[in-house]
Amino acid sequence: MAALIAENFRFLSLFFKSKDVMIFNGLVALGTVGSEELFSVVAFNCPCSPARNYIYGLAAIGVPALALFLISVIWNNHTWNLVAECHKRGIKNFSAAATFLLFGSIIGRAAVAPVTWSVISLLRGEAYICALSEFVKPSSLDKFPADYGADVLARFPCKDVPANLTKFRDEVTRRLRYESQLFGWLLIGIVAVLVFLTKCLKHCCSPLSYRQEAYWAQYRSNEDKLFRRTAEVHSRILAAKNVKHFFGFVALDKEEKELVQEFPVEGVQPSPQWNAITGVYIYRENKGFPLYSRLHKWAKGVEGNGPSPEGHEMLFLAS
Repeated sequence: MAALIAENFRFLSLFFKSKDVMIFNGLVALGTVGSEELFSVVAFNCPCSPARNYIYGLAAIGVPALALFLISVIWNNHTWNLVAECHKRGIKNFSAAATFLLFGSIIGRAAVAPVTWSVISLLRGEAYICALSEFVKPSSLDKFPADYGADVLARFPCKDVPANLTKFRDEVTRRLRYESQLFGWLLIGIVAVLVFLTKCLKHCCSPLSYRQEAYWAQYRSNEDKLFRRTAEVHSRILAAKNVKHFFGFVALDKEEKELVQEFPVEGVQPSPQWNAITGVYIYRENKGFPLYSRLHKWAKGVEGNGPSPEGHEMLFLAS
C-alpha cells in the first residue's frame, strides 16, 4: 500500500510547478487517498448479485468522484469570483480565450480530488471487479462448467463459489484487476500529458516574462494575506465600536485594546468599493504599467475592465 500511495503522489506532483498549488493539490490528494482507503475498508461491500454489481461498482467509483468534484468547485475562489462577475458586470468584457481559460482553471483545480479517487479505485481494482465480473463470458474460460452462468460469476468478488470454481474465480479476478489497473495507469498518463500541454500553452500565450509572472504570483499571495489580516482587524475594531455604542462599554482583552488604540476605524467601505475589488480579474496594463489585481486597479483609479488598445490580457490564476 505504501508503494501504491507513493506512485500516486509522483503522479500528482506533475500537476503544477507552483509550490503553493502543489502543496494545496498534495493536501487534497492526501485527503482523497485517506478517504478512499477508509471507504474501501469500511463501506465498500459488493452485493455479489446479478444486475446489482454493475450499478454498485460504478457508483463506488463515480459518485464519490462527482461529490469531490462539486466540493472542489465550491471551495474554489475562482467559482465565486465568476459568480460575482456575472452578477455585477457580466462576462461581456472577457475574450473567448479568457473565458475558456477561466473555466479550465476551475475545472482543472476541481479535478484533482476526483481524478485521484478514480485512479486509486482503479489501481485497487475491487470496484471494477465487482462491476464487471458477471459480464465475463464463460466461453472465454477454459473448461468452465456449462451449467453455471452469470449468477455464479457475480458471486466471484465475494469468494462465495463452489470449490470446483475456485481456479476460475482466481482467473477472472486476475483478468479484471489487470484491466482495472491498466485503465488506472492510462488515466495517469493522459492527465499527465494534458497537464504538460496546458502548462506549455499557458507559458507560450502569456504576455509576461517568467520573472514578472513570478512577481505577480507573489503580489497576489501577499495582497490576499494582508487583505484578510487587515479585514479581520478592521471588522473586530468596528464591532467593538458598535458594541460599545450599544452597551456603553466593551470588554476587550489587552491585545484588542492595543488594536483599537493603534488603528482608529472611522467607518465602513461603501458597496461600490467592494464591488470594484470583487470578481474575476483579467491582467491589464494601463499605459504600459501593469495592474496586478482589482484592488490594484481600484487604488490607481483606473475605470472599466475592457481591453484597451495597448493592453494585454491574461487569466488571473490565483494560487
